[in-house]
Amino acid sequence: MDTKNEQNAPGAANVPSQYTGSTMNAMEQLVLSSEAEAVHFFQTVKERLLDVNRWSEIAGEGMSDFFLTDAAGALVQRKATGGDHIKIDIPGPGTQAGEGYDWVTIEEIKAEVLDNAEVLSMTARPSANPLTAGEDTAHFLTDEATSTFQVKRIGNTIYAEEHARNEVPNTDTENTLDNIRNTFVGWGAKVGFSYPQWKALVKGFLNHDTPY
Repeated sequence: MDTKNEQNAPGAANVPSQYTGSTMNAMEQLVLSSEAEAVHFFQTVKERLLDVNRWSEIAGEGMSDFFLTDAAGALVQRKATGGDHIKIDIPGPGTQAGEGYDWVTIEEIKAEVLDNAEVLSMTARPSANPLTAGEDTAHFLTDEATSTFQVKRIGNTIYAEEHARNEVPNTDTENTLDNIRNTFVGWGAKVGFSYPQWKALVKGFLNHDTPY
């Protein structure tokens, strides 16, 4: 992607800067027959982005399982809001710090209406397990990493994107087994094993053939 165009794109300011580790971008787009149709369908796309509990269903088979919790770690059945956590069940062994799961905090959800464009962005960051008193980051990446999930409509075209920034394996916790596990999972993410998952999710956000 052209870096200058990427930086000037609607919503680009909501993606954290890259300064360490790995980066990744998974993107899909859908062109509809009219702007009116795009405006209407974009409401569904935004609902899908915020419906974290259905991400596995939206992405299809082979996806990690995602569970939305409130700030205290209690499971909730609603759309995501800032300050919530996402509890992630990645295939294979989980972290001991996360009691078998990887955890992220939703730092920000931002909606923007621009000239001929709409953008909804959600940025998540690895976090400690809110169900315990432990302070270790319960995720295979350090808390420098972020994932920004973004959907936007520009005219009659809808885009769905995931932008990973500053991905560094979390190998300096107090738990040796977690450090070993995070090394291998973090290495897998670095060489692109996580890309198909996010590609499937953003493609699912734009699935025009399946009713929400």
